[in-house]
Amino acid sequence: MKKVSTNMADQDIPELKREQLGTGVRGKYFKAYTENSNVVVLLDPELAKAFPTSEAVNNALAGLLAIASEARKLTEKPKSSSKTPRVPKKHASA
Repeated sequence: MKKVSTNMADQDIPELKREQLGTGVRGKYFKAYTENSNVVVLLDPELAKAFPTSEAVNNALAGLLAIASEARKLTEKPKSSSKTPRVPKKHASA
């Protein structure tokens, strides 16, 4: 078990109350952060030739996402609105 510090420098720090800290501002540095930061994705040389700019990459990915969404719609089973199973209608025999 650690001993409690008896150093005077550790004990001289006053404890602050919440109201002494002031109010926080959400997103205060967001704009500056997004302007000054850059996400870098390394592409294989073949892909870099096919997609020379970030706009080309974004357009290709957006198109791929649209195709995947359409394919999902075509292959999904329709959801039934009722929870009870459907009973086929009986036709009168002639």
